[in-house]
Amino acid sequence: MNDKLVFRLVMVISIIVFVAVIILNKKILPVPETIPSFVYKLPKLNAFLNGTCCLLLLLSLYMIKQKNIAVHKKINIIAFGLSSVFLLSYITYHWLMKEAVFPVDSPLRIPYLVILISHIILAAVVLPLILLSFYYGLKTQLPGGQIYIHRHKKLVRWSYPIWLYVTITGVVVYIMISPYYAF
Repeated sequence: MNDKLVFRLVMVISIIVFVAVIILNKKILPVPETIPSFVYKLPKLNAFLNGTCCLLLLLSLYMIKQKNIAVHKKINIIAFGLSSVFLLSYITYHWLMKEAVFPVDSPLRIPYLVILISHIILAAVVLPLILLSFYYGLKTQLPGGQIYIHRHKKLVRWSYPIWLYVTITGVVVYIMISPYYAF
């Protein structure tokens, strides 16, 4: 695949995910009458996946600083896979369940909303950055991969801290909203 095609594919995927989240938030899609029982466990699973990805990202940084590229690559593949599972779980939950609402009269509402809004915006921004970082990282092992090492490093300077922030704030949002789930 050439780089332009990959870039276009990344943008299409990112836009599809963004539009899907908006559609789910608007509750446009029909919801089955009976919600499967596993759906009630998805918020906790999502927090676990975010927390695990956070730890993996920290370990990945440590491994690359140790110049252990092979382990760094494996850890990132695992983090990418877990983030993909998270995305599917997130979409499933928000399709089937009503949104939990943080109490209007809580003194923590403003900090909660600041964390939540920054989390949502940065999660949307970071998806194409992660996908391109992942692509460039995988291409470094191929002939002519030197150019991709530079691109990977340049992009990861942005994608890594944003992804790390999104994983941390995902757990914080869960901890703050979990008392208000209606189940």
